[in-house]
Amino acid sequence: MNQIPIWVLFFSFFLITQTTKSDETAVKESLISFYRKLSNGNPGSGWNVNSSPCKDQWEGIICDNKTHSVRRIDLDASNFAGKFDPSILCNVQSLSSSLTSISLNDNSLVGENLAEIANCKQLTRLQIGGNRFSGNLPDSFSRLNNLKRLNLSWNNFSGVLPDLARISGLQELLLQRNQLMGLIPGFDFPNFRQFNVSFNNFTGQIPNGGGRFPVSSFIGNPELCGDPLPTRCRPLALEPNHPNIKSKSLSGDQLLMYSGFFLVGLSLFFLVFFKLCKRKKKTEEKMDSANKVASADDSFYKQTSNTASGEPKTFVNKSDISASSSLIILTSPEVNGLRFEDLLRAPAELLGRGKNGTVYKVVCEQQGMVLAVKRVRDWVISSSDFRVRMKRLDQVRHPNVLSAMAFYYSKQEKLLVYEYQQNGSLFRLLHGTQKSRDFDWSTRLGLAATITNALAFMHQELDQDGIAHGNLKSSNILLNNNMEPCISEYGLITVDTEDKPSISSSRSDSVPINAFKADVYGLGVILLELLTGKLGQNNGMGLAQWVLSVVREEWTVEVFDKNLIREGASEERMVNLLQIAVKCVDRAPDTRPSINQVALMVNTIKEEEERSLVLET
Repeated sequence: MNQIPIWVLFFSFFLITQTTKSDETAVKESLISFYRKLSNGNPGSGWNVNSSPCKDQWEGIICDNKTHSVRRIDLDASNFAGKFDPSILCNVQSLSSSLTSISLNDNSLVGENLAEIANCKQLTRLQIGGNRFSGNLPDSFSRLNNLKRLNLSWNNFSGVLPDLARISGLQELLLQRNQLMGLIPGFDFPNFRQFNVSFNNFTGQIPNGGGRFPVSSFIGNPELCGDPLPTRCRPLALEPNHPNIKSKSLSGDQLLMYSGFFLVGLSLFFLVFFKLCKRKKKTEEKMDSANKVASADDSFYKQTSNTASGEPKTFVNKSDISASSSLIILTSPEVNGLRFEDLLRAPAELLGRGKNGTVYKVVCEQQGMVLAVKRVRDWVISSSDFRVRMKRLDQVRHPNVLSAMAFYYSKQEKLLVYEYQQNGSLFRLLHGTQKSRDFDWSTRLGLAATITNALAFMHQELDQDGIAHGNLKSSNILLNNNMEPCISEYGLITVDTEDKPSISSSRSDSVPINAFKADVYGLGVILLELLTGKLGQNNGMGLAQWVLSVVREEWTVEVFDKNLIREGASEERMVNLLQIAVKCVDRAPDTRPSINQVALMVNTIKEEEERSLVLET
């Protein structure tokens, strides 16, 4: 048997090594070139030819751990204002053969050489919503046979859709808010999890199967008809001079008969209309009486009665929703698979109403979940800023801060989904029917320390983003299953006072430093409520003024909750905490302590309390 000369083996190994190095270099160069085009020439952080996109973990690059090949490019909300040129990626064989996902949502990109996307044959996700793409969609999009998710929403694409129905595995298609026209292709709708073509210029009848999606998936197309839209499609009218149609004139008897039918139908219509109006009026009266039990505070939870039919109502009508977006699931696995229409169908109970919005308890029986849905109103914020803000808040997590599980955005509606906290709020524990005699000094001091530490953590993490809580009060401190406090609604909206300026953007340059000092003020009011047991009205100003007036008269003991006095709580430590609270509610924001200073002082009092308890035992 002839042996292969050893020099042949060495030469073959050398060729393989050189080819691998050449492929790696080509991948790096194409990625760097791609990034520079997205960012108008700016280099990516850590993206350079002297490092590896996989081993050195380039920002936005996700690789296969075994093969060290690039699998995903995720650069959502990166403030790009350049060009998306897929030819740079898809014409490099070693990259296009491994790339399965490109996500560039919520930037300000335009397109170039979009037809070349077809060369990335392994793509399963292409998400470029919320940009400035325009022009016709290339026919080559229909050749992405492995595609499962396609998001082209909130752009300026126009023209007729390519035959995307050819992509048999497509499961999510988001095309809302473009200028697309023509007929909707005959998609395999049962295969879809998400489908939205609202606010375009589509015409004709919605294909069979489209009715399984809500009206919000199709509205905003004036010439579109068919299920689920209320607009019925008209049958094609045949022209009178058509050879197969014989002109027929109505006789007098037929005309009289049809007139009779018309009058009978009209009478029935008015009768039904009258009955419906009467029923609606009764329902609204019952709703008004039910809604009056809700507190003026937007998180003071009180139960309301059901609707007139005896069934729980839903928290929002479908007709009130403008479908500019889908329900965005954040990083909570508990709500994976939850759809926006599931929320719309679920029975809801009004928990609280205020000038910033309304809170509902929503029971999703099919998923076995009980959720709290915050319906925010009068918050002027763009879609991209809202998304960036919500995703940034989701990245900063603390066990004592309640994070949103999902959110929905449209110009008319902003909804946030939270885990429902059945033990209510600190407000109810202090002032409501839930008030407990066992709410002793050690428990109150522990709650104060926990809330302060959680707020200090959030301020530190979100200082550069300029995101303060904005509406900190005892009704926004919820109690979890272990009766531990959780700060809710962090970063949503602010109370409109001189001391608490409105926050409408996620960028730090638009948020005054007073926003964080306003949180310190809110914390001070919470400390006063814990110490006095009294209600903080008018954003706490009434309680703060009363406490200051009593302290000035040197009647400090008169301030404290009588239950604490009877309990025999340490007057010295209560006075120390009172002094911290008074500093926090100083009328001049600049003279208030920082949240880190407050946390240090409160924790010191708590440690003293714990040492005294150990000595007593």
